[in-house]
Amino acid sequence: MAVDLKTAHRDLWKWCRSQGFAGYDPYDGLNSRLFQATLFKRSRAARLAWTQFHKRSPINFRSLVGIPRERNAKAVALFALAALADFRRDPTKENEIEARELLDDLIWMSLKGFRGACWGYNFDWQSRSFFAPRGTPTIVPTAFAARALCEAAEVLSRDEYLPFARTICDFILNDLNRSEEASDEVCFSYSPLDRTRVFNASLLAGEALAVVGKSLGEQSLIDWANRAAIYVVRRQRQDGSWAYGADSNQSWADNFHTAYILTSLKRIMDAESNDQFDNALRRGYEFWTERFFLMNSWPKYFPDRLYPADIHSAASAIVALVELRGRIPGTLMLAEQIAGWSIENLRDARGYFYYQRRRFYKVRIPYMRWSESWMLYALARLREAIQNRER
Repeated sequence: MAVDLKTAHRDLWKWCRSQGFAGYDPYDGLNSRLFQATLFKRSRAARLAWTQFHKRSPINFRSLVGIPRERNAKAVALFALAALADFRRDPTKENEIEARELLDDLIWMSLKGFRGACWGYNFDWQSRSFFAPRGTPTIVPTAFAARALCEAAEVLSRDEYLPFARTICDFILNDLNRSEEASDEVCFSYSPLDRTRVFNASLLAGEALAVVGKSLGEQSLIDWANRAAIYVVRRQRQDGSWAYGADSNQSWADNFHTAYILTSLKRIMDAESNDQFDNALRRGYEFWTERFFLMNSWPKYFPDRLYPADIHSAASAIVALVELRGRIPGTLMLAEQIAGWSIENLRDARGYFYYQRRRFYKVRIPYMRWSESWMLYALARLREAIQNRER
């Protein structure tokens, strides 16, 4: 490996700081001032096409069409998680200040007008199922904010961060919609605007409830998390995989959403201190590692396609593998191999990571949420785990 883990981690921090933790996103096309000035902004098909054009293009046209570089709440949460991992590994005052500043920014970015703290994306987002205007609270950035705040409560200040994290549970239980197909199941919606049943998103809501519930000794929150886990586990396929969601147009499986499910399921099990979902976890892990990675640790996006190799898939896999150590053997070794492949194949000499490797070219655009914040979180967690192993 030309660049070692420590150097890649250090240089990525330096690059992200130099950008003020702000940048572009694969899905920020609708922030275009040019597009917003047209009547096409009213068309669902046009919104989807415009977003996908910028997401798929190997050339970054964003500055030409008036898309600004901005901070993203989920990215800030991931940067805070990376800083907290660094502080646990090396508890210096400098690392503490970095973590606290990012946590302060995260809290400041929370949305108002809901039953509890919540976060959304900094762009209009047209999915296949619904349209979410900029600033709509969604469970994914909210759950990662909860993860950051709960970790901060453990290592920095319980009184300062845990009460704020507790309000996130009020958002989940009172503002999100719920599908309850059996008395012991629940599936939380993606946002207050929809009723989609997205497995990884609902399980992230469950993770937030479980971790906050464990920290505060609130069994009712853990019970809600258990119901969310039961819903997802019962919909695991025979081969161990999970579809993206319950609807017919959500039947695909991909690398990083599977990693999300495995991570959240493990965290819910830890909060409950039982192995109720251990079989599902192991079956999911076996499918994931057998179908989403080549022998050289090449991270596939889909199980049946070689391309694209995606940095988000690599980074979320490293985080999941670090999380699963202790429950499943050999995960840390695989995490190191995926990190090595990513540094070798998707790292720019300036320190940031490319978006994707496709069949005939690489998409070298640095995306702050999708690529850089996730990879920084992954490298920080991996360095922390390696140090703990070597002690």
